[in-house]
Amino acid sequence: MTRQAIQTNGAPAALGPYSQAIRSGEFVFCSGQLGLDPATGELADGVEAQAERALRNLQSVLDAAGLGFDDVVKTTVFLADVDDFAKVNAVYAKFMAEPPPARSTIGVAALPKGGLVEVEAIARRALPDAVARGA
Repeated sequence: MTRQAIQTNGAPAALGPYSQAIRSGEFVFCSGQLGLDPATGELADGVEAQAERALRNLQSVLDAAGLGFDDVVKTTVFLADVDDFAKVNAVYAKFMAEPPPARSTIGVAALPKGGLVEVEAIARRALPDAVARGA
């Protein structure tokens, strides 16, 4: 199975030796997105603004893969402070299609660049009907 890197200028460039996303078969594995402005590299101010920016960055990566939030099957949310769960959850709910994807939320000691929230996702590309039926 081949792997194809997904890259977009609509999200911040990778901070290390990793891809913004990788397509493998019908799945796209999106790396975590922080609340960084892709143009300036600066973090948005506050956890809600960072959550919004992180999800917009993730949306840009999904767009570059020809997908959207309705294709997302699993997300992981990383919080620097689990007390921010309700605030981030309210922002997150505005982006996710029904039914919402499976999700894990993890409290962490720290995030890169002092971020307050990071979101990663796995999306699945819908197969054409003929392929899905095994034709």
